[in-house]
Amino acid sequence: MKKIKNESQLLQHAIKLGANYALKRGYAGIDGTTSSKDKQEVIYRLLVQDKLITPLSKNDETTANIRHKLVVWIMKHLPPEHSLLQ
Repeated sequence: MKKIKNESQLLQHAIKLGANYALKRGYAGIDGTTSSKDKQEVIYRLLVQDKLITPLSKNDETTANIRHKLVVWIMKHLPPEHSLLQ
């Protein structure tokens, strides 16, 4: 897995947008007390269910791989001139 520049900031952005997406989809389980790891997993599973990202194999569903999938997902949805992609 290749190291991505600004990965932690991209992950934070992905969690923020993913949580908003989950709320718009009717999922109310993400709030201020939900851990970052749980938010990542919920957003990942929701995006897989909606076929917005391809699922990882069961053996590869680790926290690091889920994080990477979310970062790649958000990178594809940001405009090329966005500051996090520079």
